[in-house]
Amino acid sequence: MLTLDLHPIYRNNRDIELSLRQTIFQAIRAGEPVVEIIPGKGTGQLKKRVLAFLGQKHIRKLYDHVETDVTNAGRVLVHFAPRP
Repeated sequence: MLTLDLHPIYRNNRDIELSLRQTIFQAIRAGEPVVEIIPGKGTGQLKKRVLAFLGQKHIRKLYDHVETDVTNAGRVLVHFAPRP
């Protein structure tokens, strides 16, 4: 499982989007089943930005589904469909 911790770059919108995009494509290339994104708990604004990014039409078709961890509000899991 790939993990992307957004804590070090939480203030820079461009770096956040670039990191998300790179991690998604890296997971696809490597055949990873799940990517763990850690926006942290905080005010929830960073998590909202992550979910908005993942909800974009061109990004949405790259993965199977998104799961927000019910036991940890500062964690988002992106699941990819198994590749034949």
